[in-house]
Amino acid sequence: MSNEQKTHIDRLKEILQKNGNIIKIRYDRELISVDSDGNVQNIDACTWADGSTDTFTLNKRIFRKRIEPWLTSLFQSEHLSLLCGSGITRSIRLLAHDTDAKNMGDPVFTNYEKEIELAAKKSAKDCGRENGNFEDHIRVANDLLRGLKILNKTEEAEKLKEEIDSKISNFAESILKSEKSIATAIEDKREKAFSVLVNFLLSFASRTGNRERLNIFTTNYDRLIEVGAELAGIHLMDRFVGTVMPIFRSSRLNLDIHYNPPGIRGEPRYLEGVARLTKLHGSVDWVQNKEEIRRIGLPFGAEDIKLYLKAPGLDAKDALKLMIYPNSAKDRETAEYPYVELFRDFAAAICRPNNTLVTYGYGFGDDHINRVIRDMLTIPSTHLVIISYDDPIGRILSFYYNSARYAQISVLMGKELGDITNLTNDYLPKPAIDRNIIRMTELLQRRMGVSSDTNKGSD
Repeated sequence: MSNEQKTHIDRLKEILQKNGNIIKIRYDRELISVDSDGNVQNIDACTWADGSTDTFTLNKRIFRKRIEPWLTSLFQSEHLSLLCGSGITRSIRLLAHDTDAKNMGDPVFTNYEKEIELAAKKSAKDCGRENGNFEDHIRVANDLLRGLKILNKTEEAEKLKEEIDSKISNFAESILKSEKSIATAIEDKREKAFSVLVNFLLSFASRTGNRERLNIFTTNYDRLIEVGAELAGIHLMDRFVGTVMPIFRSSRLNLDIHYNPPGIRGEPRYLEGVARLTKLHGSVDWVQNKEEIRRIGLPFGAEDIKLYLKAPGLDAKDALKLMIYPNSAKDRETAEYPYVELFRDFAAAICRPNNTLVTYGYGFGDDHINRVIRDMLTIPSTHLVIISYDDPIGRILSFYYNSARYAQISVLMGKELGDITNLTNDYLPKPAIDRNIIRMTELLQRRMGVSSDTNKGSD
């Protein structure tokens, strides 16, 4: 990346910090920056500035006129995928509580503290991040644990294992507290938050029956998407099979849900409101039970997970059995399972022609995910839509400039464009109305006819 691009990224980050917005859609060649008052900062790059040469002010009406039709078109691509990061949980929690969740600090180890800290920082820098996060520390500690076992340092390994167990338990409890804070919020605010979440998911899942299912991917460990889909009446399909304690299956059966219309013979039709869900980093309710991965019946908003780990027939006695990335499996083969299967699904879903991938609340901090997205963009017919409230460490903007695939990327960032309420109410396509609009347009064309002049005007 050139120094000029780094300077430009710093300038855009400053605009976002001051409640401005960044937009790039349709045929825009560059990122268009807009301050908090709606004034376009780089008017030369704004091709839709109505011929203005000095100043051009944008408002919600102009934004909607540009954004909603573009997203509606992209959402009807042959393949559609949604990647959600921690930003969606943060947004819904803010709606339910008006306060942000407290981030869990980096785990401080008493055993090999300096070694783990230095290795975690190095791991973070290799991924393009400034400081190590919780996952970096746990990953390094797990590698160290395996090394101590190889060196037959049993006593030190046992102490480190107990410490890792304690850190993961605290991390799981923090996830449950976040869920509980949403589930127990004041009724009016909770209903508003869930209403926004339901409409957000329906905007993506309301695809016509002849289109492939929406693929939902998330790096979150909580079950917010599952709860939102349940409230919206969306049927989620994943790799788990069963009812009481579903088991993770590696077989990639192309399961789907169909129905037979009454009085009609022939092939069954797709049932609407069905989506596929993949949790790339695992979930707080996934447990390693001997050689199996099980999903336990952990209620949304439960206070403690330890009670549910003691269920009969479940060989999970401690938090080290929780399948949250990175897990503390016995060896490398099991450490990569089931995550390697999940990432195979991710790559297979997005790396194909005529695919649109929408990211919301994902900060592009996971290089193993970014690598797959970069591979997707090598296919000319694919498109990436980045939607985010902010970009505090500049990872999103850095990915945009490093990709060099500007024509295949749309960007919506900022207080106005990245807010989930504004996004749902004004900019995302309304669920289940696209087909009705098409029918109305066809009816009007049959009744009134469409002249060649009209066609030219619409073009």
